Amino acid sequence: MTDRMRKTLLPLAVLAFAMIGVAIFVTTRPTTEPATRTPRLPLVRIQGVEPKPLDFFVRAHGTVVPRREGDLVPQVSGPVAWVSPALASGGFFEAGEALVRIDRADYEVALESARAAVARAESEVHHASKELKRQKRLAARSAASQSVFDDAQNADRVASASLREAKARLDQATRDLDRTELRAPYVGRVRSENVAVGQFVTRGAAIGRIYSVDQAEVRLPIPDSELGYVDLPLLGLRGAEEGGSPGPVVSLRATFAGREHEWIGRVVRTEGEIDPRSRMVHVIARVDDPYARDATPEERHARPPLAVGLFVEAEIRGRHIPLATVLPRVALHRDGRVWVVDGENRIHPREVEVLRIEADQIVVGKGLARGERVVVSPLAAVIDGMSVRVVDASGGGHAGAPEPDERPVGGGRS
Repeated sequence: MTDRMRKTLLPLAVLAFAMIGVAIFVTTRPTTEPATRTPRLPLVRIQGVEPKPLDFFVRAHGTVVPRREGDLVPQVSGPVAWVSPALASGGFFEAGEALVRIDRADYEVALESARAAVARAESEVHHASKELKRQKRLAARSAASQSVFDDAQNADRVASASLREAKARLDQATRDLDRTELRAPYVGRVRSENVAVGQFVTRGAAIGRIYSVDQAEVRLPIPDSELGYVDLPLLGLRGAEEGGSPGPVVSLRATFAGREHEWIGRVVRTEGEIDPRSRMVHVIARVDDPYARDATPEERHARPPLAVGLFVEAEIRGRHIPLATVLPRVALHRDGRVWVVDGENRIHPREVEVLRIEADQIVVGKGLARGERVVVSPLAAVIDGMSVRVVDASGGGHAGAPEPDERPVGGGRS
């Protein structure tokens, strides 16, 4: 075979073998049947409706202050003869307890002088009265002139006025002597003192500052938007301390000595105005016996005193709702409605009564029935009656629960 024929037949042979191979592949390949794809329904999280009794609470913060506080001021002047050991910063005292005694000598002299003046005035009154009676008898017999009778009558009046003045000075001297001893006006504690034995104190100059410990108060700022959730003795109404109905219960909490403690009190009044800048209403909560003076040492150890200056967190018990449903905040949409899933897993909008909106939840009053299912996933594109697949937000899946790699529509929170 010549080289020319070999060059012509070789390509034809290769092409023939290729055509045979393609024919074998086509005839032996596997056959497939076309499958119909079922559309995947959107997946949403749901929460069952379980109405329960609910109490609203309003939270605030404040600092403990005494109910009554004032300066200890002497009403007489003089050198200090004695100071009570209780009159020191932080000291406690009882109502009526003597705190300071001023030297009594000068005031005892003044009292004795006032008593002598009263005795002298009484003698003059007695003498003037007898002289007036004598002049009346003489005048009746025309044995005395009218001018002499008038002088006797005037002397009697002057003597009576002098007696009244002397008695007033005696009362003043008695009070001044009593005021040489400063007594506590109430059960209290000393905030500060500035007095010592031998020091000369002046009438009207403060020598210390004290406050009561029978009750403590906390001034709590509340936004005006929160007033609808709690019954308060508002402006113009009589508070509990004025004979009105008791205010809401307040729970005060604070960390003291490394442990959290709680004290219970009541709201007794509101302040006279709303802050125009912060829109806050300040309410006053009061706690009885904050220092637990009548408690045993074990009880005091279990609950430390609600000391003045302590910063506390307050929780005011608000209105009671017989039946309410708490849902995640995401369940409420911009139009003020929620979406409910029916028995056929179709969603429908529902108008509800929203009682309160918080950062992460809402409280619904009317509009939902027990056992209904509410969508708690964000919904981007949804229409009334749309079919969905559901998964229980509490973690208990049911028919239509997602595969492990599936995610709810919108990436909602459980």
